[in-house]
Amino acid sequence: MTKFAPSRPFAEPEAAARKLIELAKSLEAFQDGRIHIEKINAPFLSKDGCKATGPEFGAGIKYAVERDWLELHESGTYVRIKKAGEDLLAHAASVGGGQPV
Repeated sequence: MTKFAPSRPFAEPEAAARKLIELAKSLEAFQDGRIHIEKINAPFLSKDGCKATGPEFGAGIKYAVERDWLELHESGTYVRIKKAGEDLLAHAASVGGGQPV
């Protein structure tokens, strides 16, 4: 009997980062554009949400920060979407007919 590994759509850091940007953009920011990290972490990891893993979340955040899509506060408690992240979403919407990134 052969067992197959389940598909991991967020195994690639870029795919995870794009989904995290999408999730962050869907939330209402507070105080100077801040978004609590747990508000993107919960739906990303949830069994009812993206069903991603902790390492996929970490790799996605790291990728987004390295690409200047997100700013992660040094405390790790919140992020801000940066201009490049906003541009990424706008470009994806115009190219993909409004499809999520």
